[in-house]
Amino acid sequence: MNYNIHLKLPNSPLYKKALEIFTLSKSLSQFLVHDMAVLNEKGEEHPEIYYTGDIVQKSSSIIPEIINAEQKKYTEERHKHAASVARLSKLLYKNCERLEHSVPNGKEFIALLRKELKGFRKMQRQWHLSL
Repeated sequence: MNYNIHLKLPNSPLYKKALEIFTLSKSLSQFLVHDMAVLNEKGEEHPEIYYTGDIVQKSSSIIPEIINAEQKKYTEERHKHAASVARLSKLLYKNCERLEHSVPNGKEFIALLRKELKGFRKMQRQWHLSL
């Protein structure tokens, strides 16, 4: 028997914005890793290199939380996932701030991601109220 399981993905503006942020985070990480991967005179790597991976991980974690919040039946479960989206977006914003203060190149790119995150967080608050 052939079972086709179709996952109904949300069509909400918040979901679409989360996908944009994930794409932007991934591109930013790839851009910054090349500059930060160079070892210093002591043979040590850049201490903030791990923030580049963190922004990709946190931005990718937001997407399933949005899906879960929109597909859950009970309000309590929806709000639990919505709170997770808020927490992840706050941590993502903080990591962007840390990166912006530690890298000489790519500050405009990081500022663009922070601007998108500000818009996302505004959308997220409205979305949370509508759940």
